[in-house]
Amino acid sequence: MLAQGVTTQKAALGGSRVACRPTRAARAAAPRTVSVQASKVKKVVLAYSGGLDTSVILKWLQDTYECEVVTFTADLGQGEELEPARKKAEAAGVKEIYIDDLREEFVRDFVFPMFRANSTYEGVYLLGTSIARPLIAKRQIEIAMEVGADAVSHGATGKGNDQVRFELGYYGLKPDIKVIAPWREWDLNSRTRLIEYAETHGLAVPAGKRNEPPYSMDANLLHISYEGNALEDPWVEASEDMFTRSVSPEQAPDTPTYIEIEFEKGDPVAINGTRMSPATLLTELNRLGGENGIGRVDIVESRFVGMKSRGVYETPGGTILLAARRAVESICLDRGEAHLKDDIMPRYAELVYNGFWFSPERLALQELVDKTQQFVEGTVRVKLYKGNVIVCGRKSQYSLYDSKISSFEDDEGAYDQKDAAGFIKLQALRLRTLARNRGDAWRKELL
Repeated sequence: MLAQGVTTQKAALGGSRVACRPTRAARAAAPRTVSVQASKVKKVVLAYSGGLDTSVILKWLQDTYECEVVTFTADLGQGEELEPARKKAEAAGVKEIYIDDLREEFVRDFVFPMFRANSTYEGVYLLGTSIARPLIAKRQIEIAMEVGADAVSHGATGKGNDQVRFELGYYGLKPDIKVIAPWREWDLNSRTRLIEYAETHGLAVPAGKRNEPPYSMDANLLHISYEGNALEDPWVEASEDMFTRSVSPEQAPDTPTYIEIEFEKGDPVAINGTRMSPATLLTELNRLGGENGIGRVDIVESRFVGMKSRGVYETPGGTILLAARRAVESICLDRGEAHLKDDIMPRYAELVYNGFWFSPERLALQELVDKTQQFVEGTVRVKLYKGNVIVCGRKSQYSLYDSKISSFEDDEGAYDQKDAAGFIKLQALRLRTLARNRGDAWRKELL
């Protein structure tokens, strides 16, 4: 998650010794000594939001590395106006500014493939932040190659997972790229220092940024996350006024909402008979889920960098999609296919969470997952009610459910119950052999 927080690794200040101690403002304004390595950077592509952190990073890169900075702002459906980022970059003297609408690519090429695997990290987290990072990294590298940049930079802290996700993406796509991670290099190790630096260098500081924020947020079309500060005690319940994408289940309508989702080759393509693009469909599921109090989770997760972290997430559309996908798979997948998918899902989810989207093992698992989706087509009806997604029906032309075979009534010879006797004896053969061989000692452990 891009940092609103402040913890970082300290870097020693350069410069010569002086007779008296400078003021704090002067220290914030003082230029850092540019290393030989830093002086070699000619042009860097910065993942830029236009917020306080990345605005400071932009100025710091210009001063510390004395290089040209290209800014890249991705529209992933975070719901923010992005033109202010362009104006801030222009005011900072940036000549090459990229603001790209990546919403369709994000959902089509990243969210949907991940959902085909029914991925949840540690059984709960729908990987909303994790899945956005490889797309941002990919586009940064594409821009770097277009403009001839020799470096890329991000605003992730030295404590979180995102630094790993970004940089594994960079190196996986361009092994010789230089990566600049300011939070691991600079000495702006508090929000006060960050604001002092901004004010000293004439950067606008919004009034709301002058005090420590109650938590940090990261948003895209799949989810919004909240972490840090007010949420750091896992015993304390999150404040209701924090949530932005959903009403509380208690305040959700008393009347349920029914919807039908159509799938083709494992991906959703229509809601209530209306076909939509991937991003439009997820946006609509977010609206429907948010109105019915769906998609909130409060978890403590195991970060890749080694620590436990509490996160609160809103993923209304993704929560509906996961339930509906599993419902359509329940009638379209053979037992062996379904169970194999469930076996590999935790590994797939861990690869996404840890930042290995571009790894050969993730690509290999994707091939396997996608092969199972060839006949996952049909319609699922769900009821949305006060935080719950309740599957009410499912149908498919490829359904493996045969009511004649499964019926408790006369199946007209479709299933011979006498066949079960031989099946059970074969399944029991090893257990009977084991019990005979180990005798009373074995039975005492079991009885």
